[in-house]
Amino acid sequence: MNADLIAIGLGLFSAVTLAAVNAVVKAGRDILMARVVLAVTSTLILLPFIFVVPLPTGPLWLALLFSVLAHGLYQFGLINALSRGDLSLVFPVMRGGAPILVAIAALLFLGERLEPIEWAGLMIATAGTLGFVFRPGFTDATRKVGQAALGFACLTACGIAAYSVLDARGVRLADQAVTYVVWLFVLDGIQLGLAGWAIRGRRLIADGLKIWRYGVVAAIGSVLSFGAILFAMDLTEVARVSALRESAVIFGALFGWLFLKEGFGPRRLFFALIVAAGLALMNL
Repeated sequence: MNADLIAIGLGLFSAVTLAAVNAVVKAGRDILMARVVLAVTSTLILLPFIFVVPLPTGPLWLALLFSVLAHGLYQFGLINALSRGDLSLVFPVMRGGAPILVAIAALLFLGERLEPIEWAGLMIATAGTLGFVFRPGFTDATRKVGQAALGFACLTACGIAAYSVLDARGVRLADQAVTYVVWLFVLDGIQLGLAGWAIRGRRLIADGLKIWRYGVVAAIGSVLSFGAILFAMDLTEVARVSALRESAVIFGALFGWLFLKEGFGPRRLFFALIVAAGLALMNL
């Protein structure tokens, strides 16, 4: 099968599971603990594999270090954004703002160049995702909260752009992509577990037990989603894969409407179609 078709399939699968993971985390209400349980569970799932996959080389350890820091920035922004705003508000911003940043970073640091029609599709998709933000209904009482949520969503988008490029470089440095995937999840889980302990202290375990189901389900989805996108990055351009994954904004809005009872009217459907059109232009 054509490598591009495999990459597209992996990207779409990653998009659906990514949106589902964030919907499950949001449903858990305690966003910090849901993310901590998610990360620690992912680490426990993959921990046995560190004895099976090849050990990272010196350059790969350095790549993992920088990537873990970028994932830390992403986690910080994500937890604060989801804690302050609706999934259907912050998710499109954090995911929709990322592809254009990824494309620029991939051009500067990986030497990946897109064709003009691909740039056009990318900008259309980005404009469509950002259209989710401009919703009516903000009042003076909610404006500051909404602005804070959007600010953290933009910070999350920067984290996504950073780890996308760093992960693409890392997975290409590895002799086997699975080595990078396993060690990244293990190290990221340790990082977030320590951060959770620093914030919650002795309450960490008790708080985690209250929402462990949400975290475990999200962890399984996260491993599948991120593993799929890393393998896709090994097959085609990072910017193309990243843009395809950001079609998750459509699924995120749908899941927010169906399961979290958030609004999804004709206006958001219109912007979802714009996203789909931009992604089709970029990938066909």
